[in-house]
Amino acid sequence: MKRYKYFTFLVLLTGFIFHPGMGQGTKSELSLNLGYFNKNGQLQFLQATAKSKIDGKFKPVSGLPVQFFITDEQESHSLGKSITDEKGIAIVFIPPSAKEEWMKSETREFLVKSQPTALYDSTVTTAAVTKSKIRIDTGADKKVVATLFALKNGNWMPVGGVDMVLAVKRLGSDLLVDQNPTHTTDSLGAASVDFGIAGLSGDSAGNITLIAKVEDNDLYGSLTSERSVPWGVATSYVSDVNKRTLFARRGRSPIWLMFMTYSIGVAVWCVILYLAFQIWKIKRLGV
Repeated sequence: MKRYKYFTFLVLLTGFIFHPGMGQGTKSELSLNLGYFNKNGQLQFLQATAKSKIDGKFKPVSGLPVQFFITDEQESHSLGKSITDEKGIAIVFIPPSAKEEWMKSETREFLVKSQPTALYDSTVTTAAVTKSKIRIDTGADKKVVATLFALKNGNWMPVGGVDMVLAVKRLGSDLLVDQNPTHTTDSLGAASVDFGIAGLSGDSAGNITLIAKVEDNDLYGSLTSERSVPWGVATSYVSDVNKRTLFARRGRSPIWLMFMTYSIGVAVWCVILYLAFQIWKIKRLGV
């Protein structure tokens, strides 16, 4: 019986060692995506997203070192290094030192290269981006017109057939101007919509911020453009820091709450002192 057990254990151990992929250092396949972002023509950055297929599902890969380049993998064309976070995302802002290389052509190619690790081989992904921008125009009848331009032969030419999001910028998430999630630019590169949101709160002067976005486009990347317009309702923020409220800072609680708290404390100590006094009297009587 013992020989049978030893034989079974030896068979299982041999199968584990010589199983395809076991003990051979086989690495998982890495999926690496690269995106270009331009925020209002002032902030440009690249975003790499790393995923790997685990148990039949793509899951983010965290802690992966990556390096970004412009044009090619020369060290002089490096834009910076980063490490993917828990969502598998790594970001690097395009530095001013890349301006000379950026200005050489109307279309630029970016690269992201992952460093080899114990689980993944080195992977390179590229993304070609055409220089573009969005201009927002408004009319007296509250009509919003967002126009997409791309740089061609040294001139800014309108681009048609591109989906664009028109919204109002808010703290939580952008509020769509109408019921349509996207608007497609026409032959003049314009996407227009009537602003029909009434009673929308703005700043102290009633200003709100319109935003036009092109998201994850194969040619132009992700673009945003903003414009402030006085179409909202003026609101002013009143601070409650020095007022007595339930959630105020220490010492500014409501009077009734402080009276109740201190009364309970005084009552408890009175009971304790009374009991201590009674114990002292009992001991004095010698009972």
